[in-house]
Amino acid sequence: MYFRPGACSQASHIVLHETGLAFDTEMVNTVENSTDSGAVFSDINAKGQVPVLELDDGQLLTEGSVIVQYLADKAPQAGLLPTAGTVGRARVQEVLSFVGSELHKPFDALFNPAVPEEYKRIAKEALARKFKFLDARLSGSDYMAGDSFSVADPYPFVVFSWTKYADIDLSEYKNISAFIERISARPQVQETLKAEGLV
Repeated sequence: MYFRPGACSQASHIVLHETGLAFDTEMVNTVENSTDSGAVFSDINAKGQVPVLELDDGQLLTEGSVIVQYLADKAPQAGLLPTAGTVGRARVQEVLSFVGSELHKPFDALFNPAVPEEYKRIAKEALARKFKFLDARLSGSDYMAGDSFSVADPYPFVVFSWTKYADIDLSEYKNISAFIERISARPQVQETLKAEGLV
C-alpha cells in the first residue's frame, strides 16, 4: 500500500493492521511526486493521491473508502464489515460517504495557503455543524456504524486528527473526544501510528 503519514491513507493502513493480512507499504511524498523507492508517484496513480493498494496481480485500487471495504471482505474473520446487502453494510457505507464528502474535503481548503481566510472561516463553520451531528450520533454508540468497531471508524478518526493542524478545538464535542480516545487505544491503531512515525 502506498501511503503518506497522517493522510487519509492512514485509515486504510489501520484496516490492514486490523485484518491481519500480510502487506508491504511504501511511503509517498505527494509534493515531490515520488515514492521512497524513487518511483514517480503519478505513474502509479494519475490522481496523485494516496492511498493506493497494489494487489498481488498488479491491479491498483484507489479511494480509501473502497480500499477499506475490499480489505474487510478479504478478511471476513476480522468482523470489520457487515454482510453485503444488509442495512448494517449500508450504514458503514453511509458513514464512509459522509466523511469523504462532508468532513474530508473542507480540510483541503484549510490546508491551502492560497485560500482566503474568509473562505476558511466559512469552512470551519460548516465543519462545526458536521461535528455537532457526529457528536450526537455517537451519543448512543461507541462506534460510527453500530455496536462494534468497523471500517467506518478509522476514516473519521484520521480526519479528526487533522483538527489540531487547522486550529479547531474538539473539546466541546465530548462524544467525539471519547471516540478518538477509544480508537486511539486500539493496539492496531497504535501499531499504525508507530509505522507512520507519528508516535
